[in-house]
Amino acid sequence: MKEKYSVVCSECGEIVHDKYAQSCSHNHSGLLKTEYSKKDLVVHNSFGIFRFSDWLPVEGEILVESRPVTFHNADLSKETGLSNLSLTFSGYFPEEGARMQTCSFKELEAVPTLQRMINRKKEVLIIASAGNTARAFAQVSAISKVPVILVVPENSLSRLWTTVESENILLITVKGDYSDAIECSRKITSVECVIPEGGARNIARRDGMATVLIDYVMTKGHLPLHYVQAIGSGTGAIAANEAAKRFLKAGRYGSELPHTHLAQNAPFTPMVSAWREGRRDLIPDIDMPDARESIAKVYADVLTNRNPPYSIRGGVFDTMTDSNGLAYAVTNEEARSAGKLFTDCLGVDPDPAAAVSLAALLQAVDSHSIKPSDSVLLNVTGGGYSRVKEDFTLIPVPVTIKLPSNEPGIEVLKDISGWVKENV
Repeated sequence: MKEKYSVVCSECGEIVHDKYAQSCSHNHSGLLKTEYSKKDLVVHNSFGIFRFSDWLPVEGEILVESRPVTFHNADLSKETGLSNLSLTFSGYFPEEGARMQTCSFKELEAVPTLQRMINRKKEVLIIASAGNTARAFAQVSAISKVPVILVVPENSLSRLWTTVESENILLITVKGDYSDAIECSRKITSVECVIPEGGARNIARRDGMATVLIDYVMTKGHLPLHYVQAIGSGTGAIAANEAAKRFLKAGRYGSELPHTHLAQNAPFTPMVSAWREGRRDLIPDIDMPDARESIAKVYADVLTNRNPPYSIRGGVFDTMTDSNGLAYAVTNEEARSAGKLFTDCLGVDPDPAAAVSLAALLQAVDSHSIKPSDSVLLNVTGGGYSRVKEDFTLIPVPVTIKLPSNEPGIEVLKDISGWVKENV
């Protein structure tokens, strides 16, 4: 029987037989990618994103409603001047069929990633996050009972809640920013049976995020001409580009990749800076001078990864090159204004990152990079916080360990080891 999918190194083309690996046998830095045996996707009568299971690297499904929803809003279409604008919304907006209770598209990553862990009972994932990803993994962990370790900056703690009681989450806070949380999580992987979730290198995470583009195509019947998203790591944009290539191979959804329009929140815009100069490599002194100070000033701090998968083979630079992409720096004022416009038109509050996306779309329209009749997918990466508070009780995830830096000491590592032995 033909396997559902194979895993291939984007750098050397090697087929990687360990489907949980994060690099090929040559340790190339390029991303691994999935190649599915089914070239044309069939929508199944399943829960959430598992309706797209033909293009997810999983077997079985977690019973959650997590999925993006694509729709048209006449008011926002009028305000932007775009007659073929579609929103693919990942959040809580039940009137449009969106029921992701963490209000973030990070649920699309968490669901397939934890589904893959169900058969790996002797290991536990560790996830570093600026807040939204950790909340999503906490929620799906609470539902699936799959244990996780979460590492977040202490100033992100207010974002860590679930709507379901959780019992198997170890939450660690660190002083610093998202990149400090990433560094701390790397050090904790020295504990036996703790494995890194992988971020952009995790094929399940990327293919889960790809369901944004998949939902648009399955709803509209064709690829969009333009794809718009705000980015911190850019993983969602990479995933959308990979899915678009699968649709091109299917042969009946269009003949060209969507043009990728990516935005970051000024003053922290390293990938915008590098892309505008045509560079594959990020140069910290040029692209993110005074990084910590800049990060402290942004409206959407979830968009502040100091080590994004920009340069690696298959990463953001290649995604932008493939799709003739454009990059936008969005000010806090532009983002807040766009967020208000979104709420006025739809009656739901967007995540700050989604407000940055809309602000970038408005820039693209003003510069005539997107024409009034062009088909556009605006990736609304989160929203519905006010409404979910009305419909559910938000349960804070308790902190297990507080660290004064990104350095977990020997005693802390022993405590983590003890927790792992109890929970896996």
